[in-house]
Amino acid sequence: MTERAGDSGAKAAFRRRVFYIPGYDPIHPRRYRELYRKEGADQARISGYALDLKPKTTKGPYGWHVTATMDGRAAEADVEVLVWSDIVRDTMSQSIPGTYLQLVRTAWAYIGSGALFRLMRLRKGPIIAALYPIFALLAQLGLAVVAGHLAGLALAALAGLIPVGGDGSSRIGARMMLRDGAYLLALFAVAALVLRWFRAKDGRFFAYYLMHDYAYSAQFGGANPPELEARMAEFGAAVRAALDGDWDEVLVIGHSSGAHLGVSILADLIRAGLPAAPAGGRRPALAFLSLGQVVPMVSFLPRADRLRADLHFLAARDELTWVDVTAPGDGCAFALCDPVAVSGVAPAGQKWPLVISAAFTQTLSPERWAELRWRFFRLHFQYLCAFDRVRDYDYFQITAGPVSLAERFRGRPPSKSRIDRAVNLHVGMAA
Repeated sequence: MTERAGDSGAKAAFRRRVFYIPGYDPIHPRRYRELYRKEGADQARISGYALDLKPKTTKGPYGWHVTATMDGRAAEADVEVLVWSDIVRDTMSQSIPGTYLQLVRTAWAYIGSGALFRLMRLRKGPIIAALYPIFALLAQLGLAVVAGHLAGLALAALAGLIPVGGDGSSRIGARMMLRDGAYLLALFAVAALVLRWFRAKDGRFFAYYLMHDYAYSAQFGGANPPELEARMAEFGAAVRAALDGDWDEVLVIGHSSGAHLGVSILADLIRAGLPAAPAGGRRPALAFLSLGQVVPMVSFLPRADRLRADLHFLAARDELTWVDVTAPGDGCAFALCDPVAVSGVAPAGQKWPLVISAAFTQTLSPERWAELRWRFFRLHFQYLCAFDRVRDYDYFQITAGPVSLAERFRGRPPSKSRIDRAVNLHVGMAA
């Protein structure tokens, strides 16, 4: 950690630049500011420190400024959300038939490549989460067809009561055509209405949302789409510029799908060369915090050569500190799975990440855990929230406190239940 002194000789406030990379989330980034404001106030009250949010003081599309006093020491942080929600929204604009086509393609991407069967050897939770949209969408389709079938039978029965002229044989033929036409009309019309209703209510079911999420990762077999690569280059430039600034620490946070973006962004940054320290001083410490990561969902796909190479590279670097935080209670994350090791690309002398558990059952009171236990998507965001029995993982001390990530977790052993065996079938890496 870099220490700076004011004119009076007193230690100056610890200054941190934070870049937060969301997961696959179409919602405006103000959501993260409001979440930070609310949960930060709760954590400050529980832990007995001061935390205050103000308008951002740096350039960038969206962020906020934090001032804090913890353990008698002052700190300040400028937090910026690295926005790719516009890309997410564009990928979620699929029609209903287009989403079902995505279902087939995505299922084949994981089953045909053998990735799904290898992922099953890790954690059940994220596999259930991955299979859920497939079964949910198929169930919705089944219900729509049944509803359409029943409506078709009813309308066909009514159509059969309509008088039809002509002789006997022609009347029979006309009546059959009328019944069949009425049946098919009702079948397709009602089925379409039911499917549209399910999609309109996806804020409750999350079937379309999760389908689009997994489809986006799988569409190129684990390779990044061009528009995402371009945005990641912009993110890397922003982090690189911060490393030229007067900060004690530059902290990159990748949550959920944002974790594997962070891996590649930082790998590119270090390969290109970090800025030299100013004369007589030190450049800011570089730190990476991955939260609720789902890296294997991408790194296990056959064309994820770039990500696997970046994992291999970053895991052995001295230029940064990388801490990976998950929790077995989070059914959407690969809890305590070392993303480098399980991907089969651990380098000799692997240093990172330090894999630790947020241990929801221990860091949340029994009452709070009972309240959140079955709210799976809310639990996936618990890493960004307050804990009423907080231990060494405190999101707000890490992002706004006076201690660097490296110092905070120095000497901390990895969680004993860490999974670090190589499981991946596809281990090729980009040159």
